[in-house]
Amino acid sequence: MVIKTNWYIVSGAPGSGKTTTLERLASLGYAVSPEAARVMIDKAIKRGETIRQIRGDEAEFQKRVFRMKIEIENKIAPGKLTFIDGGGLPAPIAYYRVAGLAPSVVVKEVKKRKYRGVFFLERLPYKKDYARVEDEGTAKVLHELLYRAYQELGCRVIRVPVGSIEERTKFILSRLDG
Repeated sequence: MVIKTNWYIVSGAPGSGKTTTLERLASLGYAVSPEAARVMIDKAIKRGETIRQIRGDEAEFQKRVFRMKIEIENKIAPGKLTFIDGGGLPAPIAYYRVAGLAPSVVVKEVKKRKYRGVFFLERLPYKKDYARVEDEGTAKVLHELLYRAYQELGCRVIRVPVGSIEERTKFILSRLDG
């Protein structure tokens, strides 16, 4: 059985402005879900782990992120308008491919849900931060793999052009379904 949701995914390459865009949507009163990888990394850092320890085994890290994404989405009411950070449950398809994992388990889980759409943020100049291990080249590859994953799943993908946070937010809100 497929669960029809009122959820929109906000996706794009690492550093494309997803979290900043979601923070703006939240400040306007919209429901947003957290980015699973960032939540995991922040908790581990608070326990005293380094990013190298946290992401030392990238395949295992991606599996844990995927499990957390399932937990997060399972807590969201399907009918509640919600914006999902970090590419939603389909994003691990791209990350699994980069980590050398077969994404079949991800695809199987994703097909249990129907998202309203995907707002795909165009890339910004890449900036490394405390949680990112990707370089510019990997971010570019992930951008393409993420877009392809949404297309393969038949998601309605809306490309969000580069602009100010206000312009991007206005663009997204003007393209919500009914």
